[in-house]
Amino acid sequence: MAMKSIVRVLLAGTVMFFAPHALPAPKGKTAGLGPSFRGPLGLQLYSLRADFAKDVPGTLNKVSEYGFQYVELAGTYNLHPERFKEKLDALGLVAIAAHFPYQQYQNNLADVVKEAKALGLKYAGCAWIPHQGDFTEKDARAAAAVFNQAGAALAKEGIKFFYHNHGYEFHPYKDGTLMDLLMQETKPELVAFEMDILWTHFPGQSPADWLKKYPGRWELMHLKDLKIGVKTGDLSGKTDVRNDVVLGTGQIDLKATLKAAKKAGVKYYFIEDESPTAAEQIPESLRFLEKVRF
Repeated sequence: MAMKSIVRVLLAGTVMFFAPHALPAPKGKTAGLGPSFRGPLGLQLYSLRADFAKDVPGTLNKVSEYGFQYVELAGTYNLHPERFKEKLDALGLVAIAAHFPYQQYQNNLADVVKEAKALGLKYAGCAWIPHQGDFTEKDARAAAAVFNQAGAALAKEGIKFFYHNHGYEFHPYKDGTLMDLLMQETKPELVAFEMDILWTHFPGQSPADWLKKYPGRWELMHLKDLKIGVKTGDLSGKTDVRNDVVLGTGQIDLKATLKAAKKAGVKYYFIEDESPTAAEQIPESLRFLEKVRF
């Protein structure tokens, strides 16, 4: 589980923000864009974690060669944030978002803010809420409080907090689910959500329906597909990474999802492929997005 999507104009001491969709597509960096899907599109670098563990510069070169300009981070691979950003800058890669551990938001929020600033992020988020056994109402309410606090601290630096769903949030709660409770207990102006479409489909939910249910809250999206034949309805938040397959070859209704995402106001999309063959699958997923029509 992209770009400096906002242009900041200083006028009389005021920072003004313009929507990323107003910006033209970067010249020579249009991989994955087609007649229907217009992005902005980036890569979650966690997809190539095994490669990064061996060769950071070479793997960043590979990301650029795929045709990406925008990236989402899940660590800086033993490099200081400033040094990692220098390597991104040298290749014209822009870090839009990054994931940080939940415990850092709880115990070292100032450090998260500092690192997010050093990386030049627009978004800083969390992709897992620690819990024992089934995810509960108590877990959700505690997390919402942490998220609101993180969102307030990050907002002072022009950065927005987000939560990336992982499947276990769809446990039933009252007349909905604990995901509904997270939406209700977090402040929209401080907390956005990143929909991982595999971790929405795998628990037995419809990504398109959730996009329609909470338009404007889902600002980011992870694009991935689930292997045909894998049983859904699982609320564990875990499945074999080999179940991540090339976009368009799995069981998720990507046309309906992408159409709903566009209407719901998703601002940035990131391919995330956790499979051991991600390096080979990513170009195929890009080709799918270039051709898909919805």
